[in-house]
Amino acid sequence: MTPPLVARAAELAATLEFESSCSPETGRLLHVLAGMRGRERVGETGTGVGYGAAWIVSGLDPSVPFFSAELDEARAAAAAELFHDDEHVRVLAGDWHDVLAPHAPFDLLFHDGSKREPERDGEETLRLLAPRGLIVMDDLTRSSPDGVRDFWLEHPDVAATELQVSPEEAVIVAVRTR
Repeated sequence: MTPPLVARAAELAATLEFESSCSPETGRLLHVLAGMRGRERVGETGTGVGYGAAWIVSGLDPSVPFFSAELDEARAAAAAELFHDDEHVRVLAGDWHDVLAPHAPFDLLFHDGSKREPERDGEETLRLLAPRGLIVMDDLTRSSPDGVRDFWLEHPDVAATELQVSPEEAVIVAVRTR
């Protein structure tokens, strides 16, 4: 079943012709992970118009703060409007490098924006996680070489695995161990 907030986010994406949202398969995984007991603070890089965020927020305990960063001001405004009734959701307009750190550390982070350069900002991303915090990255394929996969699957401070969520897409799920 698709949560009502997710359906509204999908309608918004269609209206704005935004085609870079996470897949429904990744959304369902995020929904399950967000619903796990013990979440205290959750974040996302790359809000888009809020489709992935809607999956996460729909699974979270309603009192858990959620922070999402979107570089494009118009998309950030559209997503903020989608969540305007939820006082625990904050859509931050700006580069995640600048706007998320003051709200960290996160127990769960959906790293959806600018994950393609781990040699530049992988360590910065890792610092956004609380110890034992979980990170999810989507839109991965089994191409070689893949710097994103290599960075996260081989990093000494995380335990990571790659999950195939559909025939076309894999995600990496990693937990910060130190």
